[in-house]
Amino acid sequence: MNHYQIWHAIEMFAREHGMTCSGLAKRSGLDPTTFNKSKRETVFGQPRWPSTGTISKILSATNASPQDFFKFITDDEKGK
Repeated sequence: MNHYQIWHAIEMFAREHGMTCSGLAKRSGLDPTTFNKSKRETVFGQPRWPSTGTISKILSATNASPQDFFKFITDDEKGK
């Protein structure tokens, strides 16, 4: 599992629930910009990973299980 795969899973999870990433963040009680692409790396170009607390919040807000989220972790070209 890598940085790209986690962020891709958040995007797909939001889409599956009929939301944008911003909408998913708001519904989860997070700042609407939490999942913006500009926030996925630090100013030094280091990957910024979502916390387990953030993943927990999006699961709770959508009444989903961890399996519902992690099914989007795949070995595609960028994720390898």
